[in-house]
Amino acid sequence: MRTVLIVDDDDGVAESLAQALTVHGFVPQRAATGADALDLLDDVSLVLLELSLPDLAGHEVCRRIRERSCVPILAMSDRAEELDRVMAFHMGADAFAYKPVGSYELIARIQALFRRTGNCPWHEAHRTEPATRDRGVPAGTSAASAESAVPAPRDTLSAGPLDLDLRTRTVALHGERIPVTRREFDLLALLMEEPGTVHRRQDIMAQVWDENWFGSTRTLDVHVGSLRGKLGNREWIETVRGIGYRLVVPPKALTPVRQTAERTGG
Repeated sequence: MRTVLIVDDDDGVAESLAQALTVHGFVPQRAATGADALDLLDDVSLVLLELSLPDLAGHEVCRRIRERSCVPILAMSDRAEELDRVMAFHMGADAFAYKPVGSYELIARIQALFRRTGNCPWHEAHRTEPATRDRGVPAGTSAASAESAVPAPRDTLSAGPLDLDLRTRTVALHGERIPVTRREFDLLALLMEEPGTVHRRQDIMAQVWDENWFGSTRTLDVHVGSLRGKLGNREWIETVRGIGYRLVVPPKALTPVRQTAERTGG
């Protein structure tokens, strides 16, 4: 399971965030100051960072984290002005959310960040035996053995002949690369996480775009149409009327068109 570091000096807020994370399968870890957060950084997969801390400004914490890690940072505040938000992004934050934030919105943002950021090579290089003991692994157990007991984050998603590489952000159908835009990639990644599962339009917009999106959801339809065209078969993404979309593997897609043509003499 992935560990999420909550950096907030408000005990009530931190407890509420921890409960939401636990319910959705994450392991919460708490730091009440920026200095504590930097000390606990090595084994976390994502940071929830309050911008107002008692010792260091949130922007400075972002900067120091970025000096040593590419871990995703979700900055949070209940009173940040536009300049504060802009500074957080400049210093390394990946996303921003106003507090209080609902549990479903929080989890949707976290999942979207994991899809976009992939694995962090800095963390892979700094996994050590002492760190495994800190997590409760018996002394003498190697880091490799400890990690093998925990399912590693997937680097690729597959649905039939369709493959999506989360690290290189590339899409291939029958081994042939398909050019996609950033939004198209994120949309396809969401649908491919659970092929056959219906995703509601509002959930897709919240995770792929932003829950603060004020434009028409027509933009989602446009991106779905573009993906269908690039995949060569509109049946890849099925419309569930009045609800949303789901990804299915069309029977015809299981056989490459080129091979079919060769067998038929085309």
